[in-house]
Amino acid sequence: MTAPTTTDSEYDDTPAAPDEDGGAPASRYGVLALAVMVVVGLLLGYAGGLLTPRLTRPGDASVEAGFARDMTTHHAQAVEMSLIAYRSATLPEVRQIAVDIATGQQGEIGAMQTWLREWDLSPTGSKPPMSWMSDGATVKDGLMPGMATPQQMTALRDAKGIEVDRQFLTLMYDHHLGGIHMIDAALDETDNAEVVRVAQTMKNTQQTELNNLRQLQAQAAKG
Repeated sequence: MTAPTTTDSEYDDTPAAPDEDGGAPASRYGVLALAVMVVVGLLLGYAGGLLTPRLTRPGDASVEAGFARDMTTHHAQAVEMSLIAYRSATLPEVRQIAVDIATGQQGEIGAMQTWLREWDLSPTGSKPPMSWMSDGATVKDGLMPGMATPQQMTALRDAKGIEVDRQFLTLMYDHHLGGIHMIDAALDETDNAEVVRVAQTMKNTQQTELNNLRQLQAQAAKG
């Protein structure tokens, strides 16, 4: 499993125009600004990881390494969905939460990839995804808990108007629920202070965002 990137061919330099449903997609300037913010978040995540002292080095098959690798993949899809929503959603509040998720999770990706480098481990492991979880969680069709299917991602990219908002909010809500399940497993099984600190921050953030996503779903349903 290679460390995913957030580059998507959907995000070109063509200026966006209002869609036929009356939405106001992000301008070219706005999309580029968000791209810069995502890169800054990634760099801050790397810096934070480098500045944290490492007292122990987890092994290749450890809970910590598995969590870092799998959550990187999980986060990368959330960033991709958020970039789509930022570009095409119609509700300003949806575009704002998309910005928050994209920048926050990209920073966390930077931190987790820094852990792996500091532990002298590869971004990919020899064991299947989720094998570090003691509860026997399985990967269905190559997807970890809460992740959108390729068909759902295609539908989100192709959606127009308020349907972008609705699909994004539904997919991200499920995505966060799956992410919290993975985070709880890591918190139950690791005693690495830095992993605990970052994982708990992830959980707190995603729980707050779940409440916001639920409220926005009600708003989008009226649109």
